[in-house]
Amino acid sequence: MKLLVTSLAICVISSSFAGGNNRISKQEYVEQWSPVAVEQMVEFGIPASITLAQGILESANGNSVLATKGNNHFGIKCHGWEGKKMYKDDDRANECFRVYKNAEASYNDHSEFLKKYNRYAFLFEYDSDDYKSWAKGLKKAGYATNPKYPQLLIDIIEDLQLYKYDKIGNNGIFSAPQIIASSTVNSNTHAVQVHEKGVKYVVAKKGDTFYKIAEECGLTLNQLYRFNDFAERKDFLEVGDVVYIQAKKGANPFKKEEIVLTKDMSIHELAQLYAVNMKSVRRLNHYSEEIKVITKGEKVTLR
Repeated sequence: MKLLVTSLAICVISSSFAGGNNRISKQEYVEQWSPVAVEQMVEFGIPASITLAQGILESANGNSVLATKGNNHFGIKCHGWEGKKMYKDDDRANECFRVYKNAEASYNDHSEFLKKYNRYAFLFEYDSDDYKSWAKGLKKAGYATNPKYPQLLIDIIEDLQLYKYDKIGNNGIFSAPQIIASSTVNSNTHAVQVHEKGVKYVVAKKGDTFYKIAEECGLTLNQLYRFNDFAERKDFLEVGDVVYIQAKKGANPFKKEEIVLTKDMSIHELAQLYAVNMKSVRRLNHYSEEIKVITKGEKVTLR
């Protein structure tokens, strides 16, 4: 099977919202970040409505100092953070907050943060569309100190009808049949296959375009680009290209997997072959943005 080997990186949505005095409205925030929230829901099981509502509340619709200067949309404090930091008054004076390269990284870290700490584990027993239980559970787990925090989230979700995004993961993202026993099923025109890592993909045919595959699978173009680590809106596909229709895996802190390359390989090719997102490959192996190709014989950590 031929893999798409063009060296590309994730198409990052502009996150700083800097460069002007225009403030972002709640609706504009939702339009900007709902695809990312849905993607996080598919990968981690956190309701998209909860993620969006927290982003809106914690970042003042992306207008707060934490969001504009630190790309921190969820008010996540340092808690052992080894990356860049910024300090501002919160519950106490001069508290430490995480700083991200872009807001998309903030969204991903928010999901990983909830997955990482045991005190949030019970939340994942709730259904991904049970936003009320999630809102109350976040307060119970100590995410926020404001006693009104659950109701604030619920009000935002209901006022903006964010609950509709929770249904997408179950009914709207993948129009192809769900995989039950077989690793291959038929969609409208493509066979939906499942990588051994559990991630769904299709193989491009003659005349395929990103738009055609996105439409067939019930995805937005933006989601398709993100799932495949595309840096730019490529207008064509080659026969045999692997196109993931589901978010690839991130790093798993509880399971380490290493390989030794048998040939030179671009980071994008590696990410497609092993169904791991490029961001995780770079982070786990401390690769800078300048590194595009990994040489034969090098050991690479995938998980």
